[in-house]
Amino acid sequence: MTSLTDRIMKRVSTHRRGQWVCAPRDFLDLGSRAGVDQALSRLVKAGHLRRVGHGLYDRPRMSKLLKRMAPVDLDAAIAAIARRDGLRIMPDGLVAANRLGLTNAVPAKAAYLTDGHSRKLKIGGRSVRLRHAGPSVMRWAGKPSAPVVQALRWLGPDIATDRQVGMTLRQVLPDVVKRDLYKNSRDLPGWALPLARLVTGDRCHAG
Repeated sequence: MTSLTDRIMKRVSTHRRGQWVCAPRDFLDLGSRAGVDQALSRLVKAGHLRRVGHGLYDRPRMSKLLKRMAPVDLDAAIAAIARRDGLRIMPDGLVAANRLGLTNAVPAKAAYLTDGHSRKLKIGGRSVRLRHAGPSVMRWAGKPSAPVVQALRWLGPDIATDRQVGMTLRQVLPDVVKRDLYKNSRDLPGWALPLARLVTGDRCHAG
């Protein structure tokens, strides 16, 4: 019979190196919690897995440039926390705006919004802050257009309604995000609707 360690490693190996972070809960269908914890510990000691945070593991890839293990994929680690704790989590506005090319500002600490309680974490040696957000914000979690909406909230009405911001988003956003933004436009703040019209190229309705 295949050992629990082998079965866990087989599941981990279905994901590309460095692109999936797992937690014990991801393997509880294979064995008991105590058995899974022991198996993960053995895999770390054997060098097959890396512990990147409290109860978080990955199969790291080697960086050809740095000649060492690449840093943990922070978004993958956050996704693992969301699965483990049954939470909804998404990047905060500054992170989203930076990724969309709307600001050069870089947060000193990675920050995410959650429907859970606020807390600070250490993941792969980095400080990560989870900040509680209300239902009106978290309703966007999991939607393709969520980063756009978060970036606009961070920019605020004065800057977010600038035509250049709209044109930038129109150029960089894939169609699936534009369609989702249009579909959910009734949940946008009123000041963001003209921008949504510009970005999607369609008429957006407040309700």
